[in-house]
Amino acid sequence: MSSRRLTEFSHGAGCGCKLAPGLLADVMRTLVPPPHAELLVGTETGDDAAVWRLDAERALVATTDFFTPVVDDPRTWGRIAAQNAASDVYAMGGRPLFALNLVAWPSSDLPMSMLAEVLAGGAEIGASGGFAVVGGHSIDDPEPKYGLAVVGEVHPDRVLTNTGLRDGDALVLTKALGVGVATTAIKAGSASTELQDAAVASMITSNAAAARAALDAGATGCTDVTGFGLLGHLSQMAAASGVDAEIDVAAVPFLPGVRELAAGGCVPGGSRRNRDWVAEHVDGTAVDELDVLLLADAQTSGGLLFGAAPDRAAAAVAELGAPAAVIGRVRAGAGRITIRRG
Repeated sequence: MSSRRLTEFSHGAGCGCKLAPGLLADVMRTLVPPPHAELLVGTETGDDAAVWRLDAERALVATTDFFTPVVDDPRTWGRIAAQNAASDVYAMGGRPLFALNLVAWPSSDLPMSMLAEVLAGGAEIGASGGFAVVGGHSIDDPEPKYGLAVVGEVHPDRVLTNTGLRDGDALVLTKALGVGVATTAIKAGSASTELQDAAVASMITSNAAAARAALDAGATGCTDVTGFGLLGHLSQMAAASGVDAEIDVAAVPFLPGVRELAAGGCVPGGSRRNRDWVAEHVDGTAVDELDVLLLADAQTSGGLLFGAAPDRAAAAVAELGAPAAVIGRVRAGAGRITIRRG
């Protein structure tokens, strides 16, 4: 069996391995599901999960997510991947019920005991989040991959979607950015202990409390910030909601040391692709290009981004505590994002 580090088997960093958003959008435009009265949320607006109404009180939320290793400890990777997958359910305002494992494993290069650790990490997240992780599917693959297919539930009248931002909403971000830079540094062996610990702590933190805070604040628009970065996910939301957004980069929380690493060139390819994808919709002339690139950083198991009335947004941030922050506001528009500092 190989003695190589787990992250050496990964061609990228977690959700930074996603297909480029522009390429994915081209494909998704060809896939239009037939209309159905019970399909409350489909693929039209790039939401985090599908929602299917069962009756007046219940709807199912279904999603899946998996990725390559972002850390070398297998149990920690399992926890991160599982938390990331469950986050899509929270981003829709729901709660996970059960999940199935998705596994790709190089059985001739990595021991099966290591895979058992990965699965144990996923099961721990299920247990702590109140949902069952049961069975799943596996294939033999030269590159290890792990994640979950998750089924949850939500009240049909309390679904949070990409289309729900409203004129006058303040924007709340619940976790610090910079995970893409951090995991790239971890893979390269150049991340400080402080940064590695902060990134892992962020990635394994559940978004359940953030979802409750969003609902309590009266939010209707919400997403989780993952592979397309803050700017990519916000761009989708703003266009779908018919609003423009303004971001105060000075208010955005970042993991310690990521700006310095990014300035030195430690930026995942997925983050650069995100920056290029949103270029025509983003005005970043008032800030440094590095600021814009960090706002486009591809996140793994990132926080929630939601809109609420300013006073209720401030109350949600106070309830959640740091690093949650009000980072901007929205107004009626057509999907433009302006970035300023202060």
